Amino acid sequence: MVTGELVTKPWRAAAGPARNARAVHTWLTHAETGPDIAAVREITLAAFDTPLEADLVDALRVHPAWIDGLSIVATTVDGEPVGHALLTRCHIGYTPALCLAPCSVLPQYQRSGAGSAAIRAALRAATDLGELYVTVLGHPAYYPRFGFTRASAHGIGLSIEVPDEALMVLALDPYHPLPTGTIRYAAPFGI
Repeated sequence: MVTGELVTKPWRAAAGPARNARAVHTWLTHAETGPDIAAVREITLAAFDTPLEADLVDALRVHPAWIDGLSIVATTVDGEPVGHALLTRCHIGYTPALCLAPCSVLPQYQRSGAGSAAIRAALRAATDLGELYVTVLGHPAYYPRFGFTRASAHGIGLSIEVPDEALMVLALDPYHPLPTGTIRYAAPFGI
């Protein structure tokens, strides 16, 4: 089932003879299914320097924090999986929220819009499920494009030290203001 609309974005290839050529990619998104599991692991392994994030996805998949429909795969129009975004249960204080992590894209498709397509589809799916809040610990120049803002500005923090600008939150429904408190992640995160 396709959860997001077709996303078409001009893209510069990262390497190769056509390095300066612009290509246009169209991305399809869908909720992860059984046949996607191996591809999601391969995408995550390729996107990060260590297997820790891929192992985290596997651990979350069998943890109560997993929410069916919130593991989103981005594919080419030919069905090749190239990106992934995962939302799992966390809490802000005692208020249920979601954690966006990890987000992964095959290196040859990074900066092509595949990751953005997966994230947008994940956020739409969460909204459709009635979820209200999302947290992310990530690059402060990337995640604000999805509406994330600095968590500390809302009285939200972590129990460990992280760069203030890297911890961000998003209210999916403007009629439900963000709660305050300390973010508590699912056990596989180790925080």
